[in-house]
Amino acid sequence: MKGFWHDAAEFFPILMSGVALTIVVTIGSLLLSTVLGLVWAMMRVSGIRVLSLLSASLINVIRGIPIIVLLFYLYFVMPDLGVTLSALQAAILGLGIAYSAYQAENFRAGIEAIDKGQIEAAQSIGMGWWLTMRRVVLPQAVRIVLPPYGNVMIMMLKDSSQASTITVAELALQGKLIASSTFKNTNVFTLVALMYLTMSIPLILLVRHFEKRAGKK
Repeated sequence: MKGFWHDAAEFFPILMSGVALTIVVTIGSLLLSTVLGLVWAMMRVSGIRVLSLLSASLINVIRGIPIIVLLFYLYFVMPDLGVTLSALQAAILGLGIAYSAYQAENFRAGIEAIDKGQIEAAQSIGMGWWLTMRRVVLPQAVRIVLPPYGNVMIMMLKDSSQASTITVAELALQGKLIASSTFKNTNVFTLVALMYLTMSIPLILLVRHFEKRAGKK
């Protein structure tokens, strides 16, 4: 145990640089997935058949491609097509696109959970589709989707480790590099796991809070 704490003190500063990149990847991809997911969801519920079919097709395609393949495509294939992305940009874009499909389904479920009578009432007083969404539907849908949205945040934090496959020096890759150079696999990866857990616990508690609030309504 004494050896673990000695190694932890030695490796902690290096791993913290990886934590910083992990947070950047998670926040960046979360924001992107939120925007794209909302766009896909709005297309699905727009009532316009072409947009609905296009959105459903995009979601199915995205869900059918493994995240790691999407990351490889963005980082290794796109330069052949004339678009060069940094490893960090490819990681944020890849995770953001991958999770936008799951975000879209969460948002769609939240929108469709709103009583249709409210929508009809809003339209009866002259509100257009977009104004109805913005003032009546979306504010209520947000409260419904918060618990699953929190779960997506936790999954994205953990899946940010896949960015290491395209050389983003986040927490998992930093741990791997330290372990390969010191051969202290047990201590290094135990420390890495504890650091991921430390970042995840506040999000887990936040999700529980959202679920309790949702359960009271």
